[in-house]
Amino acid sequence: MNIKKLLLILILGLGGFFSSQAQSKYAVINTKYILDKIPEYKEADKKLKILGDQWQQEIDEKQMVLDKMYKNYEGEQFMLSEDLRKKREDELFVKEKELRDLQKKRFGYEGDLFKERQKLVKPIQDKVYNAVQKMATARAYDFILDKSEGITIIFADPKLDKSDDVLKDLGINN
Repeated sequence: MNIKKLLLILILGLGGFFSSQAQSKYAVINTKYILDKIPEYKEADKKLKILGDQWQQEIDEKQMVLDKMYKNYEGEQFMLSEDLRKKREDELFVKEKELRDLQKKRFGYEGDLFKERQKLVKPIQDKVYNAVQKMATARAYDFILDKSEGITIIFADPKLDKSDDVLKDLGINN
């Protein structure tokens, strides 16, 4: 092998080495897989399912009562006086509103199920997040991507955030 070819291979090899050193270092995790392996998470998930099922049964029972009231009203409405018909319609309206309010209270945004999930699951998720952040720092990862629900960046080295540079380019002082 002649010396020029050897020198060219050495230069290309070193160039590749240095360019690979300049690239970001990243890892991919699956938080759903991780959480499913944590016994406390499984227990919390089981408790949430039991609560959700109980609350859904409560709502279903109230819905059956409401459905029966509607069916009775439909069958009787032609025989009722105007005042009695109005009274029954008001009762139906109140029962329907109570049912919607109960659904919202149990399953709505920031409802009982949401609060229980925050109480039971969030501390476990925080432990996982802290472990990921610790690993990322120890192993010098720039990014940690979560593939459990699409790709989500779960950790990014703050030095890579160029938001302030963009604001500066826009003439906005932060």
